[in-house]
Amino acid sequence: MSDLPERPVNKHGWGYSRIDAEHPIGGEMSDILKGLFARLRLSSLEQHYARVPVLAIFSFINGCISIGIMSILALITSSPFIFPSLGPTAFLFFYTPRAPSASPRNTIIGHAIGVLAGYLSLVLTGLTAAGPALSVGMSWPRVIAAALSLGLTAGLMVLFKSPHPPAGATTLIVSLGILTKPPQLILLMIAVGLLTLQAIAINRLAGIPYPLWNPIKEDPNSP
Repeated sequence: MSDLPERPVNKHGWGYSRIDAEHPIGGEMSDILKGLFARLRLSSLEQHYARVPVLAIFSFINGCISIGIMSILALITSSPFIFPSLGPTAFLFFYTPRAPSASPRNTIIGHAIGVLAGYLSLVLTGLTAAGPALSVGMSWPRVIAAALSLGLTAGLMVLFKSPHPPAGATTLIVSLGILTKPPQLILLMIAVGLLTLQAIAINRLAGIPYPLWNPIKEDPNSP
């Protein structure tokens, strides 16, 4: 038995604390694993769902699957279905899936803001046809583009109440010239959508009350 106080629960039986107080290193992954083991009837594993090595193995396997699917699509289509900010988005989906920043709405709107802010910064600085900063080096227009894109992304995510931290990386991918062509940016958003669908499927399979769009509003005073 743990000496820590029990988490308050709502009418659905879910705790309001988004990090397991007894197993904080695992975030909410312990809840996901517990649900998956129960759904798959792996009774021999249920008692080990919160052990750190088990959580680490789950993170490894899920990370490989998440980005592996995108990599296969990129290989088959010869299109940029994979980009760096998908990694932190995937981690949010399965580490704190009930956090507002991990909801489908905030994920998709956040990345869309990042893409648009990044591309707008390229237009305003005349860099839409320039090579990536990693190849051609930094310049004053590129400095302005990077700063402007990140500032716009942060401000607009707050304005539209859709915070998603990985979108900050997405906008820099665009403003630094790594992905700049409109078809590439459309594929980038398709990849975000596919990863979001995976999050919905896995979290709901595990019995996590993961939202289909808006973040779930929880009232700790409700019965």
